[in-house]
Amino acid sequence: MAASHEVEGTGHARFTYRLRVSSTALAKLLDEWDRCRWVWNECAARSKKAHAEDEKCGPARLDKMLTEARNHNTWLGEGSSVPQQQLVRDFGKSRAKALKDIQARLPMRQRAGMPKYKKKAKAAPRLNYTRRGFRIKDGRLHLAGGIILTVVWSRDFPADPSSVRIYRDSLGHWYASFVVPTEVEPLPETGAVIGIDWGVKETATTTSDAHDLPHAKHGRKAAAGLARYQRMTARRKPAKGKPGSRGYRAAKKLAAKLHKKVARQRKDTARKWAKSVVRDHDALAVEDFRPKFLAKSTMARKAADAAIGATKRELVAMARKHRRIVHLVHPAHTTMDCAQCGARTKHALPLSERTYECTACGAVSPRDKNSARVMLVRAGLNPAGADRVRADGPPVHSQREPGIPAL
Repeated sequence: MAASHEVEGTGHARFTYRLRVSSTALAKLLDEWDRCRWVWNECAARSKKAHAEDEKCGPARLDKMLTEARNHNTWLGEGSSVPQQQLVRDFGKSRAKALKDIQARLPMRQRAGMPKYKKKAKAAPRLNYTRRGFRIKDGRLHLAGGIILTVVWSRDFPADPSSVRIYRDSLGHWYASFVVPTEVEPLPETGAVIGIDWGVKETATTTSDAHDLPHAKHGRKAAAGLARYQRMTARRKPAKGKPGSRGYRAAKKLAAKLHKKVARQRKDTARKWAKSVVRDHDALAVEDFRPKFLAKSTMARKAADAAIGATKRELVAMARKHRRIVHLVHPAHTTMDCAQCGARTKHALPLSERTYECTACGAVSPRDKNSARVMLVRAGLNPAGADRVRADGPPVHSQREPGIPAL
Protein backbone atom coordinates (compact mmCIF):
# COMPACT_ATOMS: atom_id res chain seq x y z
CA MET A 1 0.00 0.00 0.00
CA ALA A 2 1.35 3.42 -0.91
CA ALA A 3 1.97 5.89 1.87
CA SER A 4 -0.52 8.69 2.21
CA HIS A 5 0.77 12.23 2.45
CA GLU A 6 -1.18 14.88 4.37
CA VAL A 7 -0.12 18.45 5.06
CA GLU A 8 -0.29 18.99 8.86
CA GLY A 9 0.67 22.62 9.12
CA THR A 10 3.16 25.11 7.81
CA GLY A 11 6.37 23.14 7.15
CA HIS A 12 5.00 19.78 8.40
CA ALA A 13 3.29 16.81 6.77
CA ARG A 14 2.04 13.37 7.77
CA PHE A 15 3.44 10.27 6.11
CA THR A 16 1.31 7.20 6.85
CA TYR A 17 2.51 3.63 6.32
CA ARG A 18 0.92 0.23 6.78
CA LEU A 19 2.31 -1.96 9.58
CA ARG A 20 2.85 -5.71 9.69
CA VAL A 21 2.22 -6.63 13.33
CA SER A 22 3.36 -9.96 14.75
CA SER A 23 1.38 -11.73 17.48
CA THR A 24 3.98 -10.72 20.08
CA ALA A 25 3.94 -7.06 19.01
CA LEU A 26 0.13 -7.10 18.87
CA ALA A 27 -0.12 -8.30 22.47
CA LYS A 28 2.29 -5.58 23.61
CA LEU A 29 0.44 -2.86 21.67
CA LEU A 30 -2.91 -3.86 23.16
CA ASP A 31 -1.39 -3.97 26.67
CA GLU A 32 0.02 -0.48 26.11
CA TRP A 33 -3.36 0.73 24.91
CA ASP A 34 -5.08 -0.75 27.99
CA ARG A 35 -2.75 1.29 30.21
CA CYS A 36 -3.30 4.46 28.20
CA ARG A 37 -7.05 3.93 28.24
CA TRP A 38 -6.91 3.56 32.04
CA VAL A 39 -4.98 6.84 32.27
CA TRP A 40 -7.57 8.63 30.12
CA ASN A 41 -10.48 7.29 32.15
CA GLU A 42 -8.75 8.26 35.41
CA CYS A 43 -8.27 11.79 34.06
CA ALA A 44 -11.95 11.89 33.07
CA ALA A 45 -13.04 10.73 36.54
CA ARG A 46 -10.87 13.26 38.37
CA SER A 47 -11.88 16.05 36.02
CA LYS A 48 -15.57 15.25 36.57
CA LYS A 49 -15.08 15.28 40.33
CA ALA A 50 -13.13 18.57 40.23
CA HIS A 51 -15.80 20.17 38.03
CA ALA A 52 -18.54 19.11 40.46
CA GLU A 53 -16.60 20.51 43.43
CA ASP A 54 -15.62 23.66 41.48
CA GLU A 55 -11.89 22.90 41.77
CA LYS A 56 -9.07 23.32 39.30
CA CYS A 57 -7.85 20.31 37.34
CA GLY A 58 -5.16 21.67 35.04
CA PRO A 59 -2.33 19.93 33.15
CA ALA A 60 0.07 20.20 36.11
CA ARG A 61 -2.38 18.40 38.38
CA LEU A 62 -2.99 15.67 35.81
CA ASP A 63 0.77 15.19 35.30
CA LYS A 64 1.19 14.83 39.04
CA MET A 65 -1.63 12.27 39.08
CA LEU A 66 0.13 10.22 36.40
CA THR A 67 3.45 10.28 38.27
CA GLU A 68 1.82 9.12 41.50
CA ALA A 69 -0.15 6.41 39.69
CA ARG A 70 2.98 5.03 37.98
CA ASN A 71 4.84 4.95 41.31
CA HIS A 72 2.10 3.07 43.14
CA ASN A 73 0.71 0.90 40.32
CA THR A 74 3.18 -1.75 39.14
CA TRP A 75 1.06 -2.69 36.12
CA LEU A 76 0.89 0.92 34.95
CA GLY A 77 4.61 1.49 35.59
CA GLU A 78 5.54 -1.45 33.34
CA GLY A 79 4.37 0.52 30.31
CA SER A 80 6.16 3.37 28.60
CA SER A 81 5.55 6.82 30.05
CA VAL A 82 5.70 8.54 26.62
CA PRO A 83 2.25 7.57 25.23
CA GLN A 84 0.71 8.01 28.68
CA GLN A 85 2.04 11.56 28.96
CA GLN A 86 0.84 12.36 25.44
CA LEU A 87 -2.62 11.08 26.35
CA VAL A 88 -2.71 13.33 29.42
CA ARG A 89 -1.79 16.31 27.24
CA ASP A 90 -4.49 15.43 24.70
CA PHE A 91 -7.02 15.16 27.52
CA GLY A 92 -5.96 18.57 28.86
CA LYS A 93 -6.44 20.17 25.44
CA SER A 94 -9.89 18.61 25.00
CA ARG A 95 -10.97 19.72 28.47
CA ALA A 96 -9.62 23.26 28.00
CA LYS A 97 -11.54 23.62 24.71
CA ALA A 98 -14.76 22.39 26.36
CA LEU A 99 -14.39 24.84 29.27
CA LYS A 100 -13.68 27.68 26.86
CA ASP A 101 -16.89 26.92 24.94
CA ILE A 102 -18.85 26.84 28.21
CA GLN A 103 -17.41 30.19 29.31
CA ALA A 104 -18.24 31.66 25.90
CA ARG A 105 -21.84 30.45 26.42
CA LEU A 106 -22.02 28.80 23.04
CA PRO A 107 -25.16 26.79 22.21
CA MET A 108 -24.99 23.13 23.21
CA ARG A 109 -24.80 21.94 19.59
CA GLN A 110 -21.69 24.09 19.02
CA ARG A 111 -19.77 23.06 22.13
CA ALA A 112 -16.91 20.59 22.01
CA GLY A 113 -18.19 18.68 25.06
CA MET A 114 -16.19 17.39 28.01
CA PRO A 115 -13.92 14.38 27.33
CA LYS A 116 -15.76 11.13 27.86
CA TYR A 117 -14.66 7.70 29.08
CA LYS A 118 -13.03 5.37 26.56
CA LYS A 119 -14.79 2.01 26.57
CA LYS A 120 -12.78 -1.09 25.75
CA ALA A 121 -15.25 -2.41 23.18
CA LYS A 122 -15.65 0.88 21.31
CA ALA A 123 -12.44 2.91 21.56
CA ALA A 124 -9.92 2.11 18.82
CA PRO A 125 -6.25 1.87 19.91
CA ARG A 126 -4.30 5.08 19.32
CA LEU A 127 -0.80 5.67 20.72
CA ASN A 128 1.31 8.83 20.24
CA TYR A 129 5.10 8.81 20.65
CA THR A 130 7.43 11.81 20.62
CA ARG A 131 11.00 11.63 19.34
CA ARG A 132 12.33 10.12 22.55
CA GLY A 133 9.80 7.30 22.38
CA PHE A 134 10.72 5.70 19.04
CA ARG A 135 13.54 5.08 16.58
CA ILE A 136 13.95 3.52 13.16
CA LYS A 137 16.67 0.87 12.99
CA ASP A 138 17.38 -1.52 10.12
CA GLY A 139 14.11 -0.56 8.46
CA ARG A 140 12.00 -1.47 11.50
CA LEU A 141 10.16 0.77 13.94
CA HIS A 142 11.23 0.39 17.58
CA LEU A 143 8.85 1.85 20.17
CA ALA A 144 9.50 2.50 23.85
CA GLY A 145 8.63 -0.58 25.88
CA GLY A 146 10.36 -3.06 23.58
CA ILE A 147 7.75 -3.04 20.80
CA ILE A 148 9.22 -3.77 17.35
CA LEU A 149 7.07 -3.27 14.25
CA THR A 150 7.63 -4.03 10.57
CA VAL A 151 6.78 -1.05 8.35
CA VAL A 152 5.75 -1.32 4.69
CA TRP A 153 7.99 1.47 3.41
CA SER A 154 6.75 2.97 0.14
CA ARG A 155 8.64 6.28 0.08
CA ASP A 156 11.53 7.95 1.85
CA PHE A 157 11.24 10.72 4.43
CA PRO A 158 12.36 14.21 3.32
CA ALA A 159 13.69 14.67 6.88
CA ASP A 160 13.77 12.88 10.24
CA PRO A 161 10.28 12.46 11.75
CA SER A 162 9.52 14.29 14.99
CA SER A 163 6.66 12.08 16.23
CA VAL A 164 4.64 9.02 15.28
CA ARG A 165 1.06 7.90 15.87
CA ILE A 166 0.26 4.18 15.96
CA TYR A 167 -3.41 3.39 15.37
CA ARG A 168 -5.80 0.68 14.21
CA ASP A 169 -8.60 1.33 11.73
CA SER A 170 -12.09 -0.18 11.52
CA LEU A 171 -10.79 -3.12 9.47
CA GLY A 172 -8.23 -4.11 12.09
CA HIS A 173 -5.28 -2.82 10.04
CA TRP A 174 -2.45 -1.08 11.87
CA TYR A 175 -0.74 2.09 10.62
CA ALA A 176 2.15 4.34 11.61
CA SER A 177 1.62 8.05 10.90
CA PHE A 178 4.83 10.12 11.10
CA VAL A 179 5.00 13.91 11.39
CA VAL A 180 7.83 15.09 9.15
CA PRO A 181 9.12 18.64 8.51
CA THR A 182 8.84 19.44 4.81
CA GLU A 183 9.76 22.28 2.51
CA VAL A 184 7.23 24.29 0.53
CA GLU A 185 7.15 23.41 -3.17
CA PRO A 186 6.24 26.67 -4.97
CA LEU A 187 4.70 26.39 -8.43
CA PRO A 188 5.26 28.78 -11.36
CA GLU A 189 3.05 31.85 -11.36
CA THR A 190 0.15 31.83 -13.80
CA GLY A 191 -1.42 35.25 -13.18
CA ALA A 192 -4.88 33.65 -12.89
CA VAL A 193 -7.36 33.78 -10.01
CA ILE A 194 -10.44 31.68 -9.30
CA GLY A 195 -13.58 31.90 -7.15
CA ILE A 196 -15.04 28.70 -5.64
CA ASP A 197 -18.59 28.16 -4.40
CA TRP A 198 -19.60 24.92 -2.63
CA GLY A 199 -22.86 23.16 -3.34
CA VAL A 200 -24.70 19.85 -3.32
CA LYS A 201 -25.75 19.44 -6.96
CA GLU A 202 -22.19 20.32 -7.98
CA THR A 203 -19.60 19.83 -5.25
CA ALA A 204 -17.68 22.92 -6.39
CA THR A 205 -18.71 25.57 -8.91
CA THR A 206 -15.91 27.91 -9.99
CA THR A 207 -15.47 30.94 -12.18
CA SER A 208 -13.58 28.67 -14.58
CA ASP A 209 -15.78 26.12 -16.36
CA ALA A 210 -12.79 23.82 -16.79
CA HIS A 211 -12.32 23.50 -13.02
CA ASP A 212 -15.88 22.76 -11.86
CA LEU A 213 -16.09 19.66 -9.68
CA PRO A 214 -19.21 17.56 -10.42
CA HIS A 215 -20.82 15.39 -7.77
CA ALA A 216 -18.90 12.08 -8.00
CA LYS A 217 -21.66 10.06 -6.21
CA HIS A 218 -19.21 7.51 -4.77
CA GLY A 219 -21.54 6.77 -1.86
CA ARG A 220 -24.56 6.36 -4.10
CA LYS A 221 -22.74 3.82 -6.27
CA ALA A 222 -21.84 1.77 -3.20
CA ALA A 223 -25.28 2.07 -1.55
CA ALA A 224 -26.61 -1.27 -2.83
CA GLY A 225 -23.61 -3.22 -1.56
CA LEU A 226 -23.64 -1.38 1.76
CA ALA A 227 -27.36 -2.11 2.28
CA ARG A 228 -26.71 -5.78 1.63
CA TYR A 229 -23.91 -5.95 4.23
CA GLN A 230 -25.99 -4.02 6.75
CA ARG A 231 -28.85 -6.50 6.34
CA MET A 232 -26.38 -9.34 6.90
CA THR A 233 -25.17 -7.61 10.07
CA ALA A 234 -28.73 -7.07 11.33
CA ARG A 235 -29.69 -10.72 10.78
CA ARG A 236 -26.63 -11.99 12.66
CA LYS A 237 -26.70 -9.47 15.48
CA PRO A 238 -26.19 -11.29 18.81
CA ALA A 239 -28.44 -10.95 21.83
CA LYS A 240 -27.53 -8.26 24.34
CA GLY A 241 -24.64 -9.32 26.55
CA LYS A 242 -23.52 -12.16 24.23
CA PRO A 243 -20.48 -12.11 21.90
CA GLY A 244 -21.00 -11.82 18.16
CA SER A 245 -20.60 -14.86 15.95
CA ARG A 246 -17.91 -15.23 13.32
CA GLY A 247 -20.48 -14.47 10.61
CA TYR A 248 -21.53 -11.30 12.44
CA ARG A 249 -17.92 -10.09 12.65
CA ALA A 250 -17.38 -10.93 8.97
CA ALA A 251 -20.46 -8.95 7.94
CA LYS A 252 -19.33 -5.95 9.99
CA LYS A 253 -15.92 -6.13 8.36
CA LEU A 254 -17.43 -6.17 4.86
CA ALA A 255 -19.45 -3.03 5.64
CA ALA A 256 -16.40 -1.30 7.14
CA LYS A 257 -14.32 -2.24 4.09
CA LEU A 258 -16.86 -0.65 1.74
CA HIS A 259 -17.05 2.50 3.89
CA LYS A 260 -13.26 2.82 3.73
CA LYS A 261 -13.23 2.32 -0.04
CA VAL A 262 -15.74 5.15 -0.51
CA ALA A 263 -13.75 7.43 1.82
CA ARG A 264 -10.59 6.80 -0.19
CA GLN A 265 -12.41 7.45 -3.47
CA ARG A 266 -13.67 10.79 -2.16
CA LYS A 267 -10.21 11.73 -0.94
CA ASP A 268 -8.58 10.78 -4.23
CA THR A 269 -11.13 12.81 -6.23
CA ALA A 270 -10.66 15.83 -3.94
CA ARG A 271 -6.86 15.73 -4.16
CA LYS A 272 -6.75 15.45 -7.95
CA TRP A 273 -9.18 18.36 -8.30
CA ALA A 274 -7.33 20.46 -5.72
CA LYS A 275 -4.03 19.85 -7.52
CA SER A 276 -5.44 21.07 -10.84
CA VAL A 277 -6.95 24.20 -9.26
CA VAL A 278 -3.78 25.11 -7.36
CA ARG A 279 -1.54 24.40 -10.37
CA ASP A 280 -3.50 26.72 -12.68
CA HIS A 281 -4.20 29.67 -10.32
CA ASP A 282 -2.11 31.96 -8.13
CA ALA A 283 -4.92 33.05 -5.79
CA LEU A 284 -8.10 31.33 -4.66
CA ALA A 285 -11.27 32.92 -3.23
CA VAL A 286 -12.93 30.03 -1.39
CA GLU A 287 -16.31 30.10 0.33
CA ASP A 288 -15.71 29.51 4.05
CA PHE A 289 -18.63 27.12 4.11
CA ARG A 290 -19.44 24.97 7.17
CA PRO A 291 -21.50 22.01 5.91
CA LYS A 292 -22.32 20.70 9.40
CA PHE A 293 -25.85 22.11 9.40
CA LEU A 294 -26.67 20.11 6.24
CA ALA A 295 -26.60 16.93 8.33
CA LYS A 296 -29.99 17.94 9.79
CA SER A 297 -31.57 18.88 6.47
CA THR A 298 -33.40 16.86 3.81
CA MET A 299 -30.19 16.92 1.74
CA ALA A 300 -28.14 15.19 4.46
CA ARG A 301 -27.34 12.03 2.49
CA LYS A 302 -26.42 13.83 -0.74
CA ALA A 303 -24.40 16.46 1.16
CA ALA A 304 -22.45 13.75 2.99
CA ASP A 305 -21.72 12.01 -0.31
CA ALA A 306 -20.46 15.30 -1.76
CA ALA A 307 -17.81 15.46 1.04
CA ILE A 308 -17.61 19.27 0.93
CA GLY A 309 -15.64 19.53 4.17
CA ALA A 310 -13.03 16.99 3.10
CA THR A 311 -12.68 18.60 -0.34
CA LYS A 312 -12.20 22.02 1.24
CA ARG A 313 -9.48 20.69 3.58
CA GLU A 314 -7.63 19.08 0.67
CA LEU A 315 -7.79 22.32 -1.32
CA VAL A 316 -6.42 24.44 1.54
CA ALA A 317 -3.70 21.88 2.29
CA MET A 318 -2.64 21.73 -1.37
CA ALA A 319 -2.51 25.53 -1.57
CA ARG A 320 -0.35 25.69 1.55
CA LYS A 321 2.01 23.05 0.15
CA HIS A 322 2.55 24.96 -3.10
CA ARG A 323 2.55 28.49 -1.61
CA ARG A 324 -0.65 29.76 -3.18
CA ILE A 325 -2.75 32.56 -1.66
CA VAL A 326 -6.16 31.54 -0.30
CA HIS A 327 -8.94 33.95 0.72
CA LEU A 328 -11.61 32.36 2.92
CA VAL A 329 -14.76 34.38 2.19
CA HIS A 330 -17.69 34.59 4.60
CA PRO A 331 -20.65 32.75 3.00
CA ALA A 332 -23.43 35.09 4.20
CA HIS A 333 -25.65 36.46 1.39
CA THR A 334 -23.40 35.12 -1.39
CA THR A 335 -26.48 33.74 -3.19
CA MET A 336 -28.33 37.07 -2.84
CA ASP A 337 -25.64 39.50 -4.06
CA CYS A 338 -25.03 40.36 -7.69
CA ALA A 339 -21.45 39.92 -8.84
CA GLN A 340 -21.87 42.67 -11.48
CA CYS A 341 -23.30 45.58 -9.49
CA GLY A 342 -23.26 44.42 -5.86
CA ALA A 343 -27.03 44.77 -5.42
CA ARG A 344 -28.73 42.41 -2.97
CA THR A 345 -32.12 40.77 -3.43
CA LYS A 346 -34.77 41.48 -0.81
CA HIS A 347 -35.55 37.80 -0.21
CA ALA A 348 -33.38 34.68 -0.16
CA LEU A 349 -33.68 32.57 -3.29
CA PRO A 350 -35.27 29.12 -2.84
CA LEU A 351 -33.05 26.15 -3.67
CA SER A 352 -35.30 25.22 -6.58
CA GLU A 353 -34.44 28.50 -8.34
CA ARG A 354 -31.13 27.87 -10.12
CA THR A 355 -30.90 31.09 -12.15
CA TYR A 356 -29.94 34.44 -10.63
CA GLU A 357 -31.58 37.55 -12.11
CA CYS A 358 -30.50 40.95 -10.80
CA THR A 359 -33.36 43.44 -10.57
CA ALA A 360 -30.91 46.37 -10.47
CA CYS A 361 -28.68 45.80 -13.49
CA GLY A 362 -30.56 42.99 -15.25
CA ALA A 363 -27.66 40.53 -15.17
CA VAL A 364 -28.68 36.89 -15.64
CA SER A 365 -26.42 33.94 -14.81
CA PRO A 366 -26.51 30.49 -13.20
CA ARG A 367 -26.96 30.86 -9.46
CA ASP A 368 -23.77 29.05 -8.42
CA LYS A 369 -21.66 30.81 -11.06
CA ASN A 370 -22.83 34.17 -9.74
CA SER A 371 -21.90 33.09 -6.20
CA ALA A 372 -18.43 32.05 -7.36
CA ARG A 373 -17.91 35.49 -8.92
CA VAL A 374 -19.10 37.12 -5.67
CA MET A 375 -16.24 35.29 -3.92
CA LEU A 376 -13.75 36.99 -6.22
CA VAL A 377 -15.29 40.41 -5.67
CA ARG A 378 -15.36 40.12 -1.87
CA ALA A 379 -11.77 38.87 -1.81
CA GLY A 380 -10.63 41.85 -3.89
CA LEU A 381 -9.42 39.63 -6.72
CA ASN A 382 -11.77 41.19 -9.28
CA PRO A 383 -10.72 44.87 -9.69
CA ALA A 384 -13.58 45.61 -12.09
CA GLY A 385 -16.20 44.79 -9.49
CA ALA A 386 -14.38 45.46 -6.22
CA ASP A 387 -15.52 49.07 -6.05
CA ARG A 388 -19.16 48.05 -6.32
CA VAL A 389 -19.26 45.73 -3.29
CA ARG A 390 -21.84 46.65 -0.67
CA ALA A 391 -20.27 48.62 2.17
CA ASP A 392 -22.27 46.67 4.75
CA GLY A 393 -21.30 43.28 3.33
CA PRO A 394 -19.93 40.52 5.57
CA PRO A 395 -16.21 40.49 6.40
CA VAL A 396 -13.63 38.70 4.29
CA HIS A 397 -11.19 36.38 6.03
CA SER A 398 -8.13 36.58 3.81
CA GLN A 399 -4.39 36.54 3.85
CA ARG A 400 -2.54 38.20 1.02
CA GLU A 401 0.91 36.99 1.98
CA PRO A 402 1.76 33.42 0.94
CA GLY A 403 0.10 31.14 3.43
CA ILE A 404 -3.29 30.06 4.66
CA PRO A 405 -5.35 31.61 7.48
CA ALA A 406 -6.52 29.33 10.24
CA LEU A 407 -9.86 27.67 9.60
